[in-house]
Amino acid sequence: MPENPLSPTSSPHKEALATLGVPCRYRRGALLIQEGETGDSLYIVLKGRLRTFLAGGQGKELTLAVHGRLECVGEMLLDGGPSPVHVEALESCTCAVIARRVLLDYTAAHPEFALELMGNIIRRARMATESARSVALIDVYGRLVRLLDRMAEPPDALGARCLQEKMTHQQLSQHLACSREMVSRLLKDLETGGYIEVHERRIRLLKNLPARW
Repeated sequence: MPENPLSPTSSPHKEALATLGVPCRYRRGALLIQEGETGDSLYIVLKGRLRTFLAGGQGKELTLAVHGRLECVGEMLLDGGPSPVHVEALESCTCAVIARRVLLDYTAAHPEFALELMGNIIRRARMATESARSVALIDVYGRLVRLLDRMAEPPDALGARCLQEKMTHQQLSQHLACSREMVSRLLKDLETGGYIEVHERRIRLLKNLPARW
């Protein structure tokens, strides 16, 4: 079956393009892109992870996506307009920074790569739409259930599912656009009810979570 040019697994071009960029290291928490600023660079993650998020008043944040190895960020800056989001290093990471001219020259030589970038932008738009819909139409508990289901691995021999990574209550609240205290209260109630267990920040879903709480 031919490879879908819009597939997120299409990485050979990103690997080739990364060799043309400038490798830069960023400490955990460093802001690569700030909302409202303009720029002309594309970032390709070589090591570590980046987080794309929106920030509101009173310290509230909404995580839109987490980007791992060979994922790109910064496409929205290439038209010269302001960034609609913040991008930070979720952990210590290294990125290849690709100047706009280098990207344009590479795309001219490999026009199929434009489809790959288009696929990135389409997926980001879908995720942003889904995040906006969830915040506007679904209560915090409903958003928590959807997030845990999405992040959980397949069931083990006992039918339980573990989250793919450790998550602090603060990180969960950033995905849900709510307070850390609200997340702590909901998780405590679910743990008391026997629906989840938490060990060293790793959440394990013991059975299907109730649709309402």
